[in-house]
Amino acid sequence: MMSSQLVFNLASGSVSCGFTPTAATELKAKLNEIVQVLKAKTAEISGAGGKPRQSKPIEYQYTGDVFLEIFCNPNIWANPFVAKVLITLRDDRIRVSSEAELTRIIEDVDRFLEQFA
Repeated sequence: MMSSQLVFNLASGSVSCGFTPTAATELKAKLNEIVQVLKAKTAEISGAGGKPRQSKPIEYQYTGDVFLEIFCNPNIWANPFVAKVLITLRDDRIRVSSEAELTRIIEDVDRFLEQFA
């Protein structure tokens, strides 16, 4: 399987790791799931005017040359445009955890997948 570098642009700097197109497609599906849950919550709030039902946290994990985890608790974000995810990237020597904007991570994954289109 072909692997290339996926770059995540963070608020202050960036981090990259070896990633495959298949894994990126799976990550994109999980990010789209987060967006859909947040849109549904926004619609519940505006439609019913009440408190939306609680959603389970959503996470994605990838194990390749490194371990990558993306985690989002949709209960704390008003909509997809303000939502953030926690990115953890680690191997046996280093661990990096940072919060990043959901929309920026979606753009990073889309840019990565464009290489293979």
